[in-house]
Amino acid sequence: MPPSANNPASPDDNAFSSVETAPRSNPRELAARHGLEFVDLAREQVEPAAADAIPLALLERLGAVPYRLAGDHLSVAIPDPADLGVIDQLRLSTRFTVDVAVASRQEIQNALKRIGRGRQFTARASAMDVVSLEVDGPPDVEADETFDLEAAERGGDAPPIQLVNSIILQAAEDGASDIHFLPRSDGIAVRVRIDGVVHEVDRIPRRHAAAVVSRLKVLAKLDIAEHRRPQDGRISLRATRSGQLLDARLAVLPTVDGEGVVMRLLDKSRRAPTLTEIGLSNTMQMAVEQAIHRTSGSLLCTGPTGSGKSTTVYAALADIIRPEISVITIEDPVEYRLHDIYQMQVDPRWGLSFATALRSILRGDPDVIMVGEIRDLETAKIAVEAAMTGHFVLSTLHASDAPGALTRLAEMGVEPYFTSAAISGVVSQRLIRRLCLECREPYEPRAEEVASLYLPPEFDGELTLYRKRGCGSCFKGYSGRIGVYQYMDVGNEIKELVSRGATSAELEQAAVDGGMRSLWADGSEKVAGGLTTAEELHRMLR
Repeated sequence: MPPSANNPASPDDNAFSSVETAPRSNPRELAARHGLEFVDLAREQVEPAAADAIPLALLERLGAVPYRLAGDHLSVAIPDPADLGVIDQLRLSTRFTVDVAVASRQEIQNALKRIGRGRQFTARASAMDVVSLEVDGPPDVEADETFDLEAAERGGDAPPIQLVNSIILQAAEDGASDIHFLPRSDGIAVRVRIDGVVHEVDRIPRRHAAAVVSRLKVLAKLDIAEHRRPQDGRISLRATRSGQLLDARLAVLPTVDGEGVVMRLLDKSRRAPTLTEIGLSNTMQMAVEQAIHRTSGSLLCTGPTGSGKSTTVYAALADIIRPEISVITIEDPVEYRLHDIYQMQVDPRWGLSFATALRSILRGDPDVIMVGEIRDLETAKIAVEAAMTGHFVLSTLHASDAPGALTRLAEMGVEPYFTSAAISGVVSQRLIRRLCLECREPYEPRAEEVASLYLPPEFDGELTLYRKRGCGSCFKGYSGRIGVYQYMDVGNEIKELVSRGATSAELEQAAVDGGMRSLWADGSEKVAGGLTTAEELHRMLR
């Protein structure tokens, strides 16, 4: 029986580990075979003087990284020491004596990105990019203000300001969803979350740590003298060079090593995706479209934090919107700006919660209501009652799978007969990294690996899978994320079970008997289709 998100199978780790090794040569073995040094660029500090010895454009073309300069000897890491053409070009491009070493292709790509990021920061500092700050709050409360880095430099505070702006802008360009300023004994580690995985990208020396944290507090209008209590704030920025509109949610956390900061980045200039673009299968997309075009009822999207629930709700909302209906949303925060609808944002400072906003929304007699998240019993009851009285409701809920969403409402205190009458369908989902189509590599999987995927019978026979590689247009072999989905239609049988207070396991069995597929089944088909890797599927759903 294929594993589910709740009770995954334990695949043969030895079989699975072959995904990354065969048939690519191991860099350590290559180095030993050619009598050269192996260098781990993830640990080796690339010296700035060494990186500047050869033009970056040439390094990117050759796939090489100079990492050490000692006297007139320049140590350069390459992935293939048998490529004499690359070695000759490196020796002709510099006045130093080139000592060749071997490193993995992926670590070379990562090091080149770090070198490029450092040079972009220098270029930004000299070009003096402008960051415009939009005010957090109604226009009649505070006036808009613009921060000019050139004026800041004249005031003597340019270095921390430039550093903070550079980190935020670079993270936004890399598609990061979060920036972590993690305090350590020797300074601050700057870490970014890209495609759901956290990567360390920079270090801030301890002597600059306080200035960087203070700068972030100033941007978010927080108390810079408070160091013992957590603080929350918000920054709205416009990046002049890229034109991006960024909404950053900021949390300052006091730790034993000093104050840390976590920033959640939202690109307000993004377009809401469609149901086709988020990765729903054709069958599942048709079922969701049938559910959301009803005049009453509710569609719930479930999953853990960061699983893309809000994006799925927006995709459904974009499919629903048409001139002849009224749509009102209450969100925290507003992630996408949609035309021809009312969008409200939760603001606890003014007493505007999901529950209070919902009461106000219902007086406007909308056809469709979108509730950003059902967090408490009051919000749940109002949303369920709205779904039973001629409105269609879209919302998200924290639950591990689709059947669990219905029992979760019961645990919150919603009467089962209300739930059975109001809910039309439930989507459960996770996000997995999408393979870069530019550099992915095909390979023939071993029988044990294919068996661990629990693919349906139509995939019997020879199967070609793909693994990550890494290139200049992706991040460590992956480019973006795609959803893995499970959809449960709440038909008459499920409604009857819910009314009787059935358990999540009973609901799941009835839904499977009715044709519901597991998250694992949807994910394994995406692996077979070359959209992601077996490694990524096991990482997310095991």
